[in-house]
Amino acid sequence: MKGMVLVVALAFVWPQPGAQGGFLHPEMLNKLGIALVFFLNGMSLSMASLRQGISRWRVHLLVQTSTFLLFPLLGLGFLKLGDTWMSPDLQLGFFYLCALPSTVSSSVALTVAARGNVPVALFNATLSSLIGVVLTPLWMAWAMGQEGAAFDVMPVVLNLLLWVLLPLVAGQALRPLLSLWAGRHKARIHIVDRLTILMLVYTSFSDSVQQGIWTHYGFAVVLQTLFFTTLLFFTMLKLTELASGLMGLPEEDRIAAVLCGSKKTLASGVPMAHLIFGANPALGLILIPIMVYHPLQLAICGVLAQRWAARNPGTAMASP
Repeated sequence: MKGMVLVVALAFVWPQPGAQGGFLHPEMLNKLGIALVFFLNGMSLSMASLRQGISRWRVHLLVQTSTFLLFPLLGLGFLKLGDTWMSPDLQLGFFYLCALPSTVSSSVALTVAARGNVPVALFNATLSSLIGVVLTPLWMAWAMGQEGAAFDVMPVVLNLLLWVLLPLVAGQALRPLLSLWAGRHKARIHIVDRLTILMLVYTSFSDSVQQGIWTHYGFAVVLQTLFFTTLLFFTMLKLTELASGLMGLPEEDRIAAVLCGSKKTLASGVPMAHLIFGANPALGLILIPIMVYHPLQLAICGVLAQRWAARNPGTAMASP
């Protein structure tokens, strides 16, 4: 969170290097950074976790439906609430947030901390990342088409294949050879991954500052984003909790479903935004919702995980 604040501040103070035509050459640097992020993701994805957790199909159906159907539909409803007083670019950012896949590392880590079903969390986090490569751009193509905006799907699909899917597959293919090395250097790999994402955030905001996007909206954007992301998060948290209860899922499965089905990924969301929205000067504004949602979900789910971890055996999990 501190890193994001610093790079956003840097973009406002010194946007020239990261803007289009700057000496960082973001046109190519961003694509190389995206490829690196998804190569590292591919290297960390465990296919064994998919095989281990595949039998719990009901909880998988709930998590993936929440992530890729209920979230976008709820996002459309919220956009109708803000249609008259929210900028079109921020509306697009909210829908992009809703169309993103779930997180991987934090969903699994919080499920471990909460004493939930870890194989279920691993399965759904991994599956969500793979599905999102296809469904997220399709949702965005549909949403932008509804608004009458021109959206050529084929260049986006080709970019996703080249800069997302290919590095992901390469990372997975090299996993048997690099897993021991990656295990020894896990902390350094994590730093490289975070720094790459921060670089992508910086270039996104640099272009927006250079184009004068922020002079039109001001602090109202932050207040609107805080309100809608908080409302969206708690609504999804409660809906997934209620749905898992109605389905009669075991307690450990319910914990995994709530923690996976209510979360969205910043790590994949920032790189994919560069490919989906291209040189859109409002990219920094479009990314604001996921940048606010990310620390919000970690903070609240962290508190819930501690509460659920402290429960007695046989005691029902406390409601969000």
